[in-house]
Amino acid sequence: MPAVPDGVAVAGTAENGQQPRPPEPDRRRTRLFTGIVEDLGEVQAVEHLGDFARIYVRSTVVTQDAHVGDSICVNGVCLTVTGLIASRPAPAGSAAPEPSATPTGFAADVMGETLRHSSLKSLSPGTKVNLERSVRLEDRLGGHLVQGHTDGTATVISRDPQEDWDVVRIGLPAGLARYVVHKGSITVDGISLTVSAIGDDWFEVSLIPETLKRTTLGLKQPGAEVNLEVDVIAKYVEKNLFHRGLARRAEDGRQDEEGSQTGGPR
Repeated sequence: MPAVPDGVAVAGTAENGQQPRPPEPDRRRTRLFTGIVEDLGEVQAVEHLGDFARIYVRSTVVTQDAHVGDSICVNGVCLTVTGLIASRPAPAGSAAPEPSATPTGFAADVMGETLRHSSLKSLSPGTKVNLERSVRLEDRLGGHLVQGHTDGTATVISRDPQEDWDVVRIGLPAGLARYVVHKGSITVDGISLTVSAIGDDWFEVSLIPETLKRTTLGLKQPGAEVNLEVDVIAKYVEKNLFHRGLARRAEDGRQDEEGSQTGGPR
């Protein structure tokens, strides 16, 4: 089990050396993101603690106004801040680290279920991650509505560098294909992207230089695993159409039954 990085003081963790199990998430709270990455953070350490893991992520951008209990999207996965890294690592030979005015990072707990169904299981010290704070009502919606609940993972198939952008092809799991359309929105590792082309088992996104520079998709090569979240609106539409179909069939059945009882036409 990797130790917490030297010189890191994390508020909100146990002081008796025992690692408390993280509390269950509050399902009454709705957390939304926009898929516009705020910072490219870096994993400092990962602790594997039985049926969950605790990750420590370095970023001074998303921690500017962060508090324990806030939500931060990490590579497309909504996580709750369990502690703030309040000090910089101590220089060699110094007695203690100097506290920083702004936290230099945060700690978050990742449940076993999330580890099994996302790429967070592969995190290690030095891994770059996309970070975004949850959206506020007064914020602009620059991307699309992102929940931070991954629908699955996929693999980068290829990347084709162009003069001003990169075209990246990503595998499309069969169970998600019906929610993905040409020029529709999809979230890849927490990034709101537009589908530029689509096939039976793949889709493509065209990445501008800003996206390549500010997100992990500028680094990921063929074979890399990414988290996918489809547009939640597509799910609501599917459910609504399904129940409308059920209601229509029930009504047709009722009319058939009435017609058979009266012996007359419908």
